[in-house]
Formats: sequence, structure tokens, C-alpha cells
Amino acid sequence: MPPESPSKFLTKFSFRIRTRSGTPVENLLIQAADQAQAERRLQQMYPYCEILECRELTAMPRDESASLDAIISIISRDDGKTG
Repeated sequence: MPPESPSKFLTKFSFRIRTRSGTPVENLLIQAADQAQAERRLQQMYPYCEILECRELTAMPRDESASLDAIISIISRDDGKTG
């Protein structure tokens, strides 16, 4: 069994930047362990950009097994109602 990560939440960072040519770009989402790593990734994609705003977004990861269980229960409920 793989070791559990310290946090079960995914951290995404939303950036608003100005490219080196002056073009504004909004709502750039980057998933990273922390803001410094997200900024490094951003600088790789947009060298010499100016970061105007950074917001941290936290969301729960999707639980694939719960989704599958929910789908199976919906199918089994509808199974007897046809016709």
C-alpha cells in the first residue's frame, strides 16, 4: 500500500499575470505543493511575466470509488422501474 500523503486536498493556485509583451492573462490554474513551486512552473511557461495576483484554491480530490458506488445504486434503483 503506498504511503498516504500528508494532505488529502489538492492545492491549486489561480494566477493573474501580465506577459513580457504586456498582454494580461487571467485565471491561470497551476496545481503544486506550495505557492513557490506554482510560481516556478508559471515562470517556465511565461518567462519574465509579472504576477499581478495569486489566489490559493483548495478542493477535495474526487473519490472514484464513491462515484462508482453512487452510479451502481442509481442503476439498481432504476432497474425495477422500467416498463
